[in-house]
Amino acid sequence: MTTRFSLPRTRLTATGVALGVVALVSGCAVGPDFRRPAAPAVEHYTRPLAATTASADIAGGAEQRLLDGQDIPYEWWTLFQSHELDTLVKRALRASPTLVAAQQALRQSLEVVAAQRGFFYPTVQGTFSPSYQRVSATLSAPLNNPAQFTYALYTAQVTVGFTPDVFGGNRRQVESLLGQAEAQRFQMEAAYVTLTSNVVAAAIQEASLRAQIAATREIIAVSTRSLELVRRQFEFGAVARIEVGAQEAALAQLEQTLPPLRKQLEQNRNLLIALTGQLPDDDPAEQFELTSFQLPTELPVSVPSRLVQQRPDVRAAEAQLHAASAQIGVAVASRLPQFTITGAYGGMSTAVTQMFINSNPFWSIAATAAQTIFDGGTLLHRQRAAEAAFEQAAAQYRSTVITGFQNVADALYALGADAESLKAAVAAERAAKSVLDTTLRQQELGAVSYLVLLSARQAYQQALITRVQAQANRLADTAALFQALGGGWWNRPPGPTTGPAVR
Repeated sequence: MTTRFSLPRTRLTATGVALGVVALVSGCAVGPDFRRPAAPAVEHYTRPLAATTASADIAGGAEQRLLDGQDIPYEWWTLFQSHELDTLVKRALRASPTLVAAQQALRQSLEVVAAQRGFFYPTVQGTFSPSYQRVSATLSAPLNNPAQFTYALYTAQVTVGFTPDVFGGNRRQVESLLGQAEAQRFQMEAAYVTLTSNVVAAAIQEASLRAQIAATREIIAVSTRSLELVRRQFEFGAVARIEVGAQEAALAQLEQTLPPLRKQLEQNRNLLIALTGQLPDDDPAEQFELTSFQLPTELPVSVPSRLVQQRPDVRAAEAQLHAASAQIGVAVASRLPQFTITGAYGGMSTAVTQMFINSNPFWSIAATAAQTIFDGGTLLHRQRAAEAAFEQAAAQYRSTVITGFQNVADALYALGADAESLKAAVAAERAAKSVLDTTLRQQELGAVSYLVLLSARQAYQQALITRVQAQANRLADTAALFQALGGGWWNRPPGPTTGPAVR
């Protein structure tokens, strides 16, 4: 059954005029309009710094050159030219639950925004209330029939309620929620950058640990051969028993350094597995050595003024600042008059088919204006709290920007220092190896004491481990530079992994 009804033309016209006036008044929103903070007016990330790094004649020792003003690719990890690394990163992007959680958090934020936007529209409710009752004869009969005390009553009505956003309080609330959703979006981007950076860092760490284990085994092999020689010399009476004991103790100390390295390697493998969304009993086929990576020789470095647009943490802090600014408008609007308009139309009858005939329909239109006169300063202090929250968000934004620039500067300085360290480490390793080789030859001739041999072996061991770590540091700090510059998320091609847009 279709029911049609209409209000008197004069009432309809008056209502339309009133709503039109409200709409015109609703064109403004109280509170401050947000202005995006300007980027720091700087031309360089650091104090004067060489555009190229030192080089060393070894794998991973190439000279690196900084390309100012160049953009960062989204798949920056491919610059290391490792197929295994590219496979692992893409697997992590497909399977990591961290990214799914970030995407759903953004989706939740957008739904909250959509829910708040619903307050821009009238609320329409329909009700139907059937009842069957008998009243006491002591009272007069409620119906037109004075003798009818038992009856059925059916009531149906449509109620329309509308709260005009006269001073923009709801618009500011939507603006604040949009700011929070925008912050959530950039937190999602930060999750992408962090995940890819962590996978690259873990892969480089695995390569470093494998190299350290190989270096330790090399030293153990050298020590084992030396111990066998000393034992033979002892059998012929050429050396004292104390020299054999010293060599055995030194070998045992070297062997003790292997289990901790193996433990670190296994734990690092567990980390890589977890980053790809798998359980520890899985064992990915990809394994990494230092030779698995090609050190990028040309490093794109975006201009400083773009860093605040590229760093996800800075953009998230900016969005939180926007949300805090809009909350001031919400607090101001709550101190001003609040207006509501309600209307109802329905019918009531003892028979369902007669609710909307004869004189049974009813309707009403009402408007309310309310102004808080006294609340003990509650609304005033809420506004002041919102203003303080804005200043707090502004300080946090400035702190995030400073930290971002610091991260880039640290990475740039690290690249130069790493190159110098590797160059020195290679020279030290080669010198220590030369000394050890000479000492071992002299040991065969019985021309050196065991103390000299131990000293030469320890020096070579330390130089070898230091060189391995220096190679890994160059790779790791190169990856850290890409992360510090924002990770290239803005160059990601559109697709389902980009998440919903914030509007």
